[in-house]
Amino acid sequence: MNVSRRVRLSVLPLFLGAALVGCGDDDLPVAPTPLPDIVDTAVDAGVFETLVAAVTAADLVATLRSPGPFTVFAPTDEAFAALPAGTMEFLLAPENKDRLIEILSYHVVPGRLFADDVLAADELTTLLNQNVVIDAANAQVNEANIINADIEASNGVVHAIDYVLIPQPDIVETAIQLNTFQTLVAALTAADLVETLKSTGPFTVFAPTDDAFAALPQGTVESLLLPENRDQLVSILTYHVVPGRLYAESVLATDELTTVQGQALEIDASSGLVNQSAILDVDIAAVNGVIHVIDSVLLPQ
Repeated sequence: MNVSRRVRLSVLPLFLGAALVGCGDDDLPVAPTPLPDIVDTAVDAGVFETLVAAVTAADLVATLRSPGPFTVFAPTDEAFAALPAGTMEFLLAPENKDRLIEILSYHVVPGRLFADDVLAADELTTLLNQNVVIDAANAQVNEANIINADIEASNGVVHAIDYVLIPQPDIVETAIQLNTFQTLVAALTAADLVETLKSTGPFTVFAPTDDAFAALPQGTVESLLLPENRDQLVSILTYHVVPGRLYAESVLATDELTTVQGQALEIDASSGLVNQSAILDVDIAAVNGVIHVIDSVLLPQ
């Protein structure tokens, strides 16, 4: 039995060899060509020259050649050309590298997400740690149309879009641009908290308007801005800040939130109050957090 089995097995290579000899080169299976990485895929496409130049200037080439995987919403050359005149020249200048990295990182999502995966989500968190909003009905990412999807790369997938996605500025810059938080910005400056609220965070800020500060007893703001009262000012301002990026839905889903100052804020979801302060506006996104506008200054115990 064992001898017979060995004979049959020993003949098998002869048959395989004969079969292979009888096959021509055209009949042999051809190994698939390896896919290029995301950077080479963009170069080969021929419509992402500005994007490739920006990735190079931002020193992100090595990142987008790494294993990832990544999902890239890639603006075409036409999308970059539609930016205001001088924008790309400004962003490609070495001194503006950090801003360029922010913008490019806002176009990249961790993971390999094909179109079906993208359109099944309401929003996606980018490498910048700021979300992009997905509109499945119109195949849009924020305000950009997806014009060519599922361009595969070895380390991810590229979706071409027709508009450059611009992330929000940081919390302090957002407050300045809104022009209703001049007193808050002045207080942050006096308390030496500007750099803190420009840092990575993220933070959730319950921001009193200028009218809210004006409603304090006469002379209160002027007193708080004095150097000798800095510690008290820091305590008040940090009582308006909660660690993390909490949108309104998350805020109103809890009874209280612990602030950077250490004390808790009471949340009344039914009336939309933080302590005794009414929330006037919500979910003002910034690159390092979110702002909710309130109508009075919160005072810690």
